[in-house]
Amino acid sequence: MSVYTARLARNRTGARRRGGYPVLIAFVLAALLMLAPFGLVAMNAVKTSTDYAAHGPLAWPHGLSLANLKTFWNLVDFGQVLLNSTLISAAVAILAVLLSILNAYALGIGRVRGRTWIIVAFLIANLLPQEGLVYPLYYLAKQVGLYDTRTAIIIIFTVVQSAFGTYLLSSVLGAFPREILEAARIDGAGTWRILWRVVVPISRPTLVVLLTFFFIWTWNEFLLPLVFLVSNQNQTVPVALGLAQGEHIVDVTMQAASGLLGILPAIVFFLIFQRTLTRGVTVGAVK
Repeated sequence: MSVYTARLARNRTGARRRGGYPVLIAFVLAALLMLAPFGLVAMNAVKTSTDYAAHGPLAWPHGLSLANLKTFWNLVDFGQVLLNSTLISAAVAILAVLLSILNAYALGIGRVRGRTWIIVAFLIANLLPQEGLVYPLYYLAKQVGLYDTRTAIIIIFTVVQSAFGTYLLSSVLGAFPREILEAARIDGAGTWRILWRVVVPISRPTLVVLLTFFFIWTWNEFLLPLVFLVSNQNQTVPVALGLAQGEHIVDVTMQAASGLLGILPAIVFFLIFQRTLTRGVTVGAVK
Protein backbone atom coordinates (compact mmCIF):
# COMPACT_ATOMS: atom_id res chain seq x y z
CA MET A 1 0.00 0.00 0.00
CA SER A 2 2.82 2.35 0.86
CA VAL A 3 4.55 1.59 -2.46
CA TYR A 4 1.34 2.35 -4.32
CA THR A 5 0.89 5.61 -2.40
CA ALA A 6 4.46 6.70 -3.11
CA ARG A 7 4.08 5.89 -6.81
CA LEU A 8 0.80 7.83 -6.95
CA ALA A 9 2.47 10.83 -5.27
CA ARG A 10 5.32 10.71 -7.79
CA ASN A 11 2.83 10.58 -10.67
CA ARG A 12 0.96 13.59 -9.31
CA THR A 13 4.19 15.53 -8.85
CA GLY A 14 5.26 14.73 -12.41
CA ALA A 15 1.87 15.77 -13.73
CA ARG A 16 2.09 19.09 -11.90
CA ARG A 17 5.55 19.69 -13.30
CA ARG A 18 4.44 18.85 -16.83
CA GLY A 19 1.42 21.10 -16.39
CA GLY A 20 3.69 23.99 -15.37
CA TYR A 21 5.79 23.85 -18.54
CA PRO A 22 3.23 25.62 -20.77
CA VAL A 23 2.96 28.42 -18.22
CA LEU A 24 6.75 28.74 -18.06
CA ILE A 25 7.01 28.79 -21.85
CA ALA A 26 4.30 31.46 -22.04
CA PHE A 27 6.16 33.64 -19.52
CA VAL A 28 9.42 33.22 -21.43
CA LEU A 29 7.74 34.21 -24.71
CA ALA A 30 6.11 37.23 -23.05
CA ALA A 31 9.48 38.30 -21.63
CA LEU A 32 11.12 38.00 -25.06
CA LEU A 33 8.36 40.08 -26.63
CA MET A 34 8.82 42.81 -24.02
CA LEU A 35 12.62 42.79 -24.43
CA ALA A 36 12.51 42.78 -28.23
CA PRO A 37 12.06 46.59 -28.66
CA PHE A 38 14.90 47.31 -26.23
CA GLY A 39 17.13 44.82 -28.05
CA LEU A 40 16.29 46.43 -31.40
CA VAL A 41 17.14 49.90 -30.07
CA ALA A 42 20.43 48.66 -28.58
CA MET A 43 21.33 46.86 -31.79
CA ASN A 44 20.78 49.94 -33.97
CA ALA A 45 22.48 52.26 -31.49
CA VAL A 46 25.86 50.61 -32.13
CA LYS A 47 25.51 50.65 -35.93
CA THR A 48 26.98 53.20 -38.26
CA SER A 49 24.71 55.09 -40.63
CA THR A 50 26.24 53.23 -43.57
CA ASP A 51 25.63 49.86 -41.93
CA TYR A 52 22.02 50.78 -41.19
CA ALA A 53 21.38 52.01 -44.74
CA ALA A 54 22.94 48.90 -46.27
CA HIS A 55 21.39 46.16 -44.12
CA GLY A 56 18.30 47.69 -42.48
CA PRO A 57 17.15 47.84 -38.85
CA LEU A 58 16.74 44.09 -38.26
CA ALA A 59 20.23 42.96 -39.29
CA TRP A 60 23.00 42.37 -36.78
CA PRO A 61 25.56 45.20 -36.70
CA HIS A 62 28.67 44.62 -38.77
CA GLY A 63 31.07 45.89 -36.14
CA LEU A 64 30.57 47.78 -32.91
CA SER A 65 30.48 51.58 -33.19
CA LEU A 66 30.10 53.90 -30.18
CA ALA A 67 30.31 57.05 -32.29
CA ASN A 68 26.57 57.77 -32.08
CA LEU A 69 26.56 57.39 -28.30
CA LYS A 70 29.52 59.77 -27.94
CA THR A 71 28.03 62.29 -30.37
CA PHE A 72 24.69 62.40 -28.59
CA TRP A 73 26.36 62.58 -25.16
CA ASN A 74 28.27 65.69 -26.21
CA LEU A 75 25.33 67.14 -28.16
CA VAL A 76 23.00 67.49 -25.16
CA ASP A 77 25.65 67.54 -22.39
CA PHE A 78 24.20 64.25 -21.19
CA GLY A 79 26.35 64.16 -18.07
CA GLN A 80 24.70 67.34 -16.73
CA VAL A 81 21.25 66.17 -17.84
CA LEU A 82 21.77 62.83 -16.10
CA LEU A 83 22.86 64.60 -12.92
CA ASN A 84 19.76 66.82 -13.02
CA SER A 85 17.39 63.87 -13.36
CA THR A 86 19.15 61.93 -10.61
CA LEU A 87 19.08 64.84 -8.16
CA ILE A 88 15.47 65.73 -8.88
CA SER A 89 14.19 62.14 -8.78
CA ALA A 90 16.12 61.25 -5.60
CA ALA A 91 15.05 64.44 -3.80
CA VAL A 92 11.40 63.97 -4.78
CA ALA A 93 11.41 60.29 -3.77
CA ILE A 94 12.88 60.97 -0.32
CA LEU A 95 10.81 64.08 0.44
CA ALA A 96 7.56 62.57 -0.89
CA VAL A 97 7.97 59.42 1.22
CA LEU A 98 8.76 61.55 4.29
CA LEU A 99 5.72 63.78 3.72
CA SER A 100 3.52 60.77 2.99
CA ILE A 101 4.43 58.97 6.22
CA LEU A 102 3.82 62.12 8.28
CA ASN A 103 0.42 62.72 6.67
CA ALA A 104 -0.58 59.06 6.85
CA TYR A 105 0.50 58.80 10.49
CA ALA A 106 -1.85 61.64 11.38
CA LEU A 107 -4.70 60.27 9.26
CA GLY A 108 -4.29 56.54 9.75
CA ILE A 109 -3.21 56.37 13.40
CA GLY A 110 -3.90 59.84 14.78
CA ARG A 111 -7.50 59.69 13.53
CA VAL A 112 -7.79 63.45 12.99
CA ARG A 113 -11.25 64.96 12.64
CA GLY A 114 -12.56 64.86 9.07
CA ARG A 115 -10.16 62.04 8.17
CA THR A 116 -12.43 60.58 5.51
CA TRP A 117 -12.88 63.88 3.67
CA ILE A 118 -9.14 64.59 3.78
CA ILE A 119 -8.39 61.20 2.23
CA VAL A 120 -11.05 61.86 -0.43
CA ALA A 121 -9.31 65.17 -1.18
CA PHE A 122 -6.00 63.34 -1.66
CA LEU A 123 -7.74 60.84 -3.94
CA ILE A 124 -9.20 63.65 -6.05
CA ALA A 125 -5.77 65.28 -6.24
CA ASN A 126 -4.41 62.05 -7.72
CA LEU A 127 -7.05 62.20 -10.46
CA LEU A 128 -6.25 65.74 -11.60
CA PRO A 129 -4.52 65.82 -15.02
CA GLN A 130 -1.18 67.58 -15.18
CA GLU A 131 -2.39 69.66 -18.11
CA GLY A 132 -4.82 71.40 -15.77
CA LEU A 133 -2.02 72.23 -13.33
CA VAL A 134 0.41 73.77 -15.82
CA TYR A 135 -0.85 77.35 -15.89
CA PRO A 136 -1.46 77.91 -12.14
CA LEU A 137 1.86 76.30 -11.26
CA TYR A 138 3.61 78.32 -13.98
CA TYR A 139 2.08 81.53 -12.61
CA LEU A 140 3.06 80.70 -9.01
CA ALA A 141 6.61 79.77 -10.00
CA LYS A 142 6.98 83.08 -11.83
CA GLN A 143 5.65 85.03 -8.86
CA VAL A 144 8.03 83.47 -6.32
CA GLY A 145 11.06 83.48 -8.62
CA LEU A 146 11.41 79.70 -8.94
CA TYR A 147 10.74 79.39 -12.66
CA ASP A 148 13.46 77.49 -14.56
CA THR A 149 14.90 76.01 -11.37
CA ARG A 150 15.19 72.42 -10.19
CA THR A 151 13.74 73.51 -6.85
CA ALA A 152 10.37 74.26 -8.46
CA ILE A 153 10.16 70.78 -10.01
CA ILE A 154 11.19 69.15 -6.75
CA ILE A 155 8.50 71.00 -4.80
CA ILE A 156 5.78 70.29 -7.38
CA PHE A 157 6.48 66.58 -7.72
CA THR A 158 6.99 66.14 -3.98
CA VAL A 159 3.44 67.38 -3.44
CA VAL A 160 2.04 65.38 -6.38
CA GLN A 161 3.69 62.11 -5.40
CA SER A 162 2.96 62.53 -1.70
CA ALA A 163 -0.77 62.81 -2.50
CA PHE A 164 -0.70 59.24 -3.77
CA GLY A 165 1.64 58.14 -0.97
CA THR A 166 -0.65 59.61 1.68
CA TYR A 167 -3.70 57.93 0.21
CA LEU A 168 -1.94 54.55 0.11
CA LEU A 169 -0.23 54.73 3.51
CA SER A 170 -3.36 55.99 5.26
CA SER A 171 -5.12 52.72 4.51
CA VAL A 172 -2.03 50.73 5.53
CA LEU A 173 -1.56 52.55 8.84
CA GLY A 174 -5.29 52.51 9.48
CA ALA A 175 -4.96 48.73 9.91
CA PHE A 176 -1.79 49.02 12.02
CA PRO A 177 -1.94 46.68 15.09
CA ARG A 178 -3.23 48.72 18.02
CA GLU A 179 -1.61 46.34 20.49
CA ILE A 180 1.85 47.42 19.37
CA LEU A 181 0.97 51.09 19.74
CA GLU A 182 -0.51 50.56 23.18
CA ALA A 183 2.56 48.61 24.29
CA ALA A 184 4.80 51.46 23.12
CA ARG A 185 2.70 54.02 25.00
CA ILE A 186 2.84 51.92 28.16
CA ASP A 187 6.64 51.87 27.85
CA GLY A 188 6.57 55.67 27.85
CA ALA A 189 7.04 56.35 24.14
CA GLY A 190 5.65 59.64 22.84
CA THR A 191 4.04 60.37 19.50
CA TRP A 192 7.27 61.03 17.60
CA ARG A 193 9.09 58.11 19.16
CA ILE A 194 6.25 55.74 18.22
CA LEU A 195 6.43 57.04 14.65
CA TRP A 196 10.18 56.67 14.14
CA ARG A 197 10.88 53.67 16.39
CA VAL A 198 7.75 51.57 15.79
CA VAL A 199 5.69 52.59 12.76
CA VAL A 200 8.48 53.38 10.31
CA PRO A 201 10.55 50.19 10.92
CA ILE A 202 7.49 47.95 10.58
CA SER A 203 6.29 49.83 7.47
CA ARG A 204 9.77 49.90 5.88
CA PRO A 205 8.97 47.42 3.05
CA THR A 206 6.02 49.55 1.92
CA LEU A 207 8.10 52.73 2.19
CA VAL A 208 10.87 51.20 0.06
CA VAL A 209 8.33 50.29 -2.63
CA LEU A 210 6.99 53.86 -2.59
CA LEU A 211 10.53 55.26 -2.73
CA THR A 212 11.34 53.17 -5.81
CA PHE A 213 8.10 54.03 -7.59
CA PHE A 214 8.43 57.75 -6.82
CA PHE A 215 11.95 57.78 -8.24
CA ILE A 216 10.95 56.04 -11.48
CA TRP A 217 7.75 58.08 -11.92
CA THR A 218 9.61 61.35 -11.42
CA TRP A 219 12.40 60.23 -13.75
CA ASN A 220 9.89 59.57 -16.55
CA GLU A 221 7.98 62.86 -16.20
CA PHE A 222 8.03 65.00 -19.33
CA LEU A 223 5.31 67.68 -19.47
CA LEU A 224 6.01 69.73 -16.34
CA PRO A 225 9.82 69.61 -16.70
CA LEU A 226 9.37 70.67 -20.33
CA VAL A 227 7.40 73.74 -19.22
CA PHE A 228 9.44 74.69 -16.15
CA LEU A 229 13.02 73.80 -17.18
CA VAL A 230 13.81 75.83 -20.26
CA SER A 231 17.56 76.20 -19.73
CA ASN A 232 19.81 73.49 -21.11
CA GLN A 233 21.71 73.19 -17.81
CA ASN A 234 18.49 72.41 -15.89
CA GLN A 235 16.81 69.94 -18.26
CA THR A 236 16.04 66.34 -17.35
CA VAL A 237 16.73 63.25 -19.44
CA PRO A 238 13.23 62.90 -21.04
CA VAL A 239 13.15 66.62 -21.92
CA ALA A 240 16.65 66.52 -23.42
CA LEU A 241 15.75 63.45 -25.46
CA GLY A 242 12.55 65.01 -26.78
CA LEU A 243 14.11 68.34 -27.70
CA ALA A 244 17.24 66.83 -29.22
CA GLN A 245 15.33 64.38 -31.39
CA GLY A 246 13.08 67.11 -32.69
CA GLU A 247 15.73 69.76 -33.18
CA HIS A 248 19.07 68.12 -33.96
CA ILE A 249 18.65 64.44 -34.84
CA VAL A 250 17.46 63.05 -38.16
CA ASP A 251 19.67 59.94 -38.24
CA VAL A 252 17.90 56.75 -37.13
CA THR A 253 21.02 55.32 -35.52
CA MET A 254 21.47 58.56 -33.54
CA GLN A 255 17.86 58.34 -32.37
CA ALA A 256 18.49 54.78 -31.26
CA ALA A 257 21.60 55.89 -29.37
CA SER A 258 19.66 58.65 -27.62
CA GLY A 259 16.90 56.22 -26.66
CA LEU A 260 19.43 53.73 -25.30
CA LEU A 261 21.17 56.37 -23.18
CA GLY A 262 17.82 57.61 -21.93
CA ILE A 263 16.52 54.24 -20.74
CA LEU A 264 19.74 52.70 -19.38
CA PRO A 265 19.84 54.70 -16.10
CA ALA A 266 16.28 53.69 -15.22
CA ILE A 267 17.06 50.04 -15.97
CA VAL A 268 20.21 50.16 -13.84
CA PHE A 269 18.27 51.72 -10.96
CA PHE A 270 15.56 49.07 -11.21
CA LEU A 271 18.10 46.23 -11.30
CA ILE A 272 19.87 47.60 -8.23
CA PHE A 273 16.66 47.84 -6.22
CA GLN A 274 14.87 44.85 -7.77
CA ARG A 275 15.46 42.54 -4.81
CA THR A 276 14.44 45.20 -2.30
CA LEU A 277 11.33 46.04 -4.35
CA THR A 278 10.33 42.39 -4.66
CA ARG A 279 10.86 41.81 -0.95
CA GLY A 280 8.75 44.86 -0.11
CA VAL A 281 5.88 43.77 -2.34
CA THR A 282 6.03 40.21 -0.97
CA VAL A 283 6.06 41.31 2.65
CA GLY A 284 3.18 43.70 2.00
CA ALA A 285 1.19 40.90 0.39
CA VAL A 286 1.85 38.55 3.31
CA LYS A 287 0.78 41.18 5.84
